Formats: sequence, C-alpha cells, structure tokens
Amino acid sequence: MLSSDVIDTTDVVRSMRTEQTLLDVRAYRLSRVQEELKKNNCSAILLYDPVNIRYATDTSNMQIWTGRNPSRYVMVFADGRVIGWEFHSCKHVWDGLRLDLELRSAVSWSFFSAGGNAEKRAQLWGEEILDVLQARAPNEARLAVDRLDPMGTAFLVERGMTLLDGQAMMEMARAIKSPGELVLMTESIRACESGIARMHRELRPGMTEQDLWAHLHYENIRHGGEWIETRLLASGDRTNPWMHECSSRVLQRGELLAFDTDMVGPNGYCSDISRTWTVGHTRPSDDQRRLYETAYAQIHFNMDLLRPGMNFHEFSEKAWKIPERYVQNRYSCVAHGIGMVDEYPNVAHHVDWESGGYDGRFESGMTLCVESYIGAEGGTEGVKLEQQVVLTECGCVPLTSYGFETEWL
Repeated sequence: MLSSDVIDTTDVVRSMRTEQTLLDVRAYRLSRVQEELKKNNCSAILLYDPVNIRYATDTSNMQIWTGRNPSRYVMVFADGRVIGWEFHSCKHVWDGLRLDLELRSAVSWSFFSAGGNAEKRAQLWGEEILDVLQARAPNEARLAVDRLDPMGTAFLVERGMTLLDGQAMMEMARAIKSPGELVLMTESIRACESGIARMHRELRPGMTEQDLWAHLHYENIRHGGEWIETRLLASGDRTNPWMHECSSRVLQRGELLAFDTDMVGPNGYCSDISRTWTVGHTRPSDDQRRLYETAYAQIHFNMDLLRPGMNFHEFSEKAWKIPERYVQNRYSCVAHGIGMVDEYPNVAHHVDWESGGYDGRFESGMTLCVESYIGAEGGTEGVKLEQQVVLTECGCVPLTSYGFETEWL
C-alpha cells in the first residue's frame, strides 16, 4: 500500500470522527440551553450575542461585525425549537444543521440600518417577536434575553413582557463541557500551539511586536480559526505593568517578551495561553529568572489546589500568596472560565474579594485558565503566564502541551 493511501484513509477516519463529534456537541449544547430555560421556568430565550448563538445553534456569521451590529438573532424554546432571524442573503449558514428550525429575515433598527426610521423598525421587530411567542408559547409573558438595546427593551416591557437575564442562563449552560467539546477545544489549542511555535521560531531582535504577533494570526486563519480577542503582546518595559497591546516597538536582545493568545480558533473555541520568553532566547538575567520562578510557582500551586466541589471563595483564600512587592500589579483574577471565549466563573483575588468577588462552586467538566502576572510596582519588566486546564475529579489536567521555560527555574 502506498503511503499516500494510508494518509487518505487516516484523513477519512479523522473526518468521520470530527463530524460525529460535531453532531454530539451540537445536541449537548442545545440541551444545556433547554435545561437552563426549564430551570428558570422560562419558555424561550432571545439571543443576540454571536457567541451565544454559536453555542446554541453552531451557526457562525461575521462574528465580529454582528457583535457590534445587532443584525441577526435567534430564539430558542425550552422544547428545542429554534427560530433564526438571519442577515440578508445569509441563510446558507444554517445548511446541514439538524435543528427543529424556522428561518426568517432579520429586522435591524440600528442607526446604520434604519437612520431616522429606527423606532418604526423596532416596532415591526417587537410585533414579530410577540407574535412568535404567542404562537409557540401562548400566554407566556416571560422572555429571557442575553443582550438588547434600550428601544427593543422598552417596546417589549411596554407590551407587558417580563425580561429575564438570559446572559446568566447562557453562562451557566456553557460552564460544563462535554467530552466532545473538549475534543473541539483541543483542536483549537493545537492550532494555537502552532502559532506559538511559529512565534518562538521567528522571534529575533530588530523585529517589531506587531511583526511577531502576526505569526499567531497567520496560523490561526490557516487552521480555520476565527479571530483573536486582544492584542496582548509586550516587550521590555512595556511588560510592566501588564495589559499593553502590541505596538511598533522594536524588540531588543535579552529583554522579556510576554503574550496572551486569547485566540478563538477552529470550531469557535478559545485558546487562552500566556508565555514569557527572552528576545533572542538568551539566558535570563537573575532578575528575569526570579520573576519567572515566582509566576511559575503561582500558577502551579493554584493548579494543584483546584478541586471539584471547592467553592470560589475557599479557592481565593487558599490560593498562592502573592509577595507584597508584586501585589499592586497583580493580574485581574486568580482564574477564570474558558470556552468559546472567557466565561463564568471569574475568581477574584482574596484582596479583591469584598469589592469584586462572587461565590459559586467548581465542578468537574469546567475548563479554566489559571493566571499569573508578576511584576513589581515601579519595576522595569514582568512575567505573564497562563495555563488552560480541564477540571476533573482528580484535579486540573492541562489542555496544552506547550511547555514553560523550566530551565530558568
């Protein structure tokens, strides 16, 4: 048998496995939305957030654009029926989906779409929403919505509707991943790792931060990925404090270079990984090594601590204690959920608990990012590390095999 025949056969098997995985994941995700609706005694949810629409229906259409422009929306009923209001000439994005589906044309009343006719368009939209509810859920006066602008909200409330927090329902639905979702997430992470490896190979003094960041975008799109949520890559003194996005700054040999991928890759799942290197892959200075050892200790201590059944407050209290000199510039959270994008929960540091913390419970099947940023207040450099994990009955299992600079430890 020719080697090309072996490759072709393998590709067919992989394609079949992926297709079955997609079917299983779609059914699971829709069932999770239905469960939340039933739990909240609500017949239907109206979705505008493109990530929520993707989760519930696996349709993706101009995600960044529709995230800013309310031009497509979906209603999911507790019995699994779906009505999709699609953007002009885009009904093809629903082809091949096994849904109890009715497709309609979307009505938009943004100023871009409607100009001075916004109020009239909003009334047309609202009457259709009420007609659909009356036909499929007679006498229902409750509707969950994830995101709705003031004009639409006012119309429905004036007509006697009680609007429920649909975003909270969707966050809870998305929190627990199925085995199939982990397969799809892993495919996204493999694409992200290709991008990280490419950046590692191409990193050299004299290029700009933007030159380097473009390599991650290249690999994401090449592998069928979608977008990158941020541009968090910084070098030298821009690594402290954290949260500088990449710029035209020229990289200098021996300085620190840190990044946070925030990459929405293949299948719409996010790969959220942070690593820190030296430019030119030089031997780190003693100060750089100390920063790195401290960040490495933080995320690995906290990964070892995490267990299903632990509540968020307990985890926050028991988490690795940040040395005083690094507290001011700490990262914004200890850990956060991850799925198609950053998701529930967002676990505050103990020092921030009173002002920004909320409680809940970790469960097996959650996917999380464990975070660290270590940079002294007034310091010249800092280290950003982040590991994406799945929480199992035995604790955290890393979803990425991309290593750390363990020779620095």
